[in-house]
Amino acid sequence: MAKTLTKAAPTAPAHGEPASGAKGSINLRIEAQTRQLIDDAAAVLGKTRTEFMIDSARAQAIDVLLDQRLFVLDAERYDAFMHALDNPPAPGPKLRALLRRTPAWSR
Repeated sequence: MAKTLTKAAPTAPAHGEPASGAKGSINLRIEAQTRQLIDDAAAVLGKTRTEFMIDSARAQAIDVLLDQRLFVLDAERYDAFMHALDNPPAPGPKLRALLRRTPAWSR
């Protein structure tokens, strides 16, 4: 059975975004040919242009975020991954040097 590792997505609205439940506005300038293509696709699905664009953008956003946060592994690879996380290698000289450096924000 495959195991899934996920990292929770942030739930707070992004800076400048309306709070949950509030409606914001996005204005786009697109070529007439592209708008017509979107309108035709929306009509096929019985949706408005806005519904189609929101649904499409939401689906794409979910795919992008899951691509960065979702790992599906078979049981053997999951166990190997967890073992590597639980037993990291000893710090080498490059890591030690990095940890001794003063961060840019503290200079």
